[in-house]
Amino acid sequence: MLRYWMLVVQLIELFVSALVHMLYGFYIFSSAVAGDLSQGLSDWYFKPNMDLVIKELQQQEPTTTTNSTSTGLKDLPPIVLVHGIFGFGKGRLGGLSYFAGAENKDERVLVPDLGSLTSIYDRSRELFYYLKGGQVDYGDEHSKACGHSQFGRMYERGNYPEWDEDHPIHFVGHSAGAQVVRVLQQMLADKAFKGYENTSESWVLSITSLSGAFNGTTRTYLDGMYPEDGKSLKSICLLQICRLGVIVYDWLDIPWLKAYYNFGFDHFNMSWKKKGISGLVDCLLGSAGPFSSMDWILPDLTIQGSLALNSHLQTFPNTYYFSYATKRTSKIMGITMPSSIFGIHPMLFIRVLQMSQWRHPSEISPPYKGYRDEDWQDNDGALNTISMTHPRFPIEHPSHFIQDDSTCESLRPGIWYYKIVEGDHILFIVNRERAGVQFDLIYDNIFERCRKHVFKRNPQMLPNEAQQ
Repeated sequence: MLRYWMLVVQLIELFVSALVHMLYGFYIFSSAVAGDLSQGLSDWYFKPNMDLVIKELQQQEPTTTTNSTSTGLKDLPPIVLVHGIFGFGKGRLGGLSYFAGAENKDERVLVPDLGSLTSIYDRSRELFYYLKGGQVDYGDEHSKACGHSQFGRMYERGNYPEWDEDHPIHFVGHSAGAQVVRVLQQMLADKAFKGYENTSESWVLSITSLSGAFNGTTRTYLDGMYPEDGKSLKSICLLQICRLGVIVYDWLDIPWLKAYYNFGFDHFNMSWKKKGISGLVDCLLGSAGPFSSMDWILPDLTIQGSLALNSHLQTFPNTYYFSYATKRTSKIMGITMPSSIFGIHPMLFIRVLQMSQWRHPSEISPPYKGYRDEDWQDNDGALNTISMTHPRFPIEHPSHFIQDDSTCESLRPGIWYYKIVEGDHILFIVNRERAGVQFDLIYDNIFERCRKHVFKRNPQMLPNEAQQ
């Protein structure tokens, strides 16, 4: 009888979790549509008047601008914001911003659109070609092993084609986006891009992580990954619902819908035009597609998957590293519990509670030597705080805890400086109002640090300094 009631409770929890996630997804999608419709109507209504204003301005004598200002902007290394799981870049979901408009705080910011559910490896390859240009090459060996096309999206012109050791880049990654950047830097060091033999780790000037997924998360097991191997899915779980929805979405291949939002699996050719009904059945049954070959992001976010990635990722001595780890838990009489009720997003509250009480199954070998459940109890509803500070497992990388941003005027390369912030996993994305003043404090510090403290060689002159 007890077993029966446990099953009922689990099914109720699954239903509630699935409902909350779907409602949030619908909210994001409908907000983007409403914003686009509003902007379209506004443009249509005010366009005639704007045309008159533009003509008047063109007739006026143009104002002179200093060459030093334009040159200064052009010479600044760009800051690339890399989204996390289920995220999107500029151009997706209409005018909605994944980083809640933070990209407008600096003149040289790029926001790439990568696969929202594709593997860390695939997203790293996509990020390289987004910047340098050309057709995304996932690599012959990897593509054959995972059952997808070797080549993907074509970038006729890269968004920063001059990228090299003399023109390095700052990266800011949220969630899985931080690990994507680390894998990309390792690929650059390993010269893993065919036709680009001169790449090196020095192409990356700095990496800043916002709630970065460096060491995996116990949430993957709560959502349906088996803790035994960190790869396979349970028969009934939240991730199974997600898997089925993604397969049908990609198979239907509705052009305008996929242009609005894309999970990133186009290189698996799951469209009905190529697969037909039999292909859909194969994907649904798990005998084909990304969920069959494990070439999607969730296996990379388990503790085991992160250990496998970290085993060959380095912290390089000439790159600057900084991370913001988030947590929404506190200890009450020695028990880790959610630190707030109203301060945690409804989509994450249940998971904050569950992750704080997570226990690794005693009958299964721990994921690494020295594993302790209590180390993984603090969390933000998606990632464990221990996972976000810096790469720790299987080998801990050099790190230094920062209490206040004002104390890190002089950073040293090759060390992960980290700060712990009170907030849930989506505090600094999508909805700016939720973070309040903290939003501006965090992003202002990030951009200021990129611009003034971590230039590779001699600090370059900023545009406002060039005018003085």
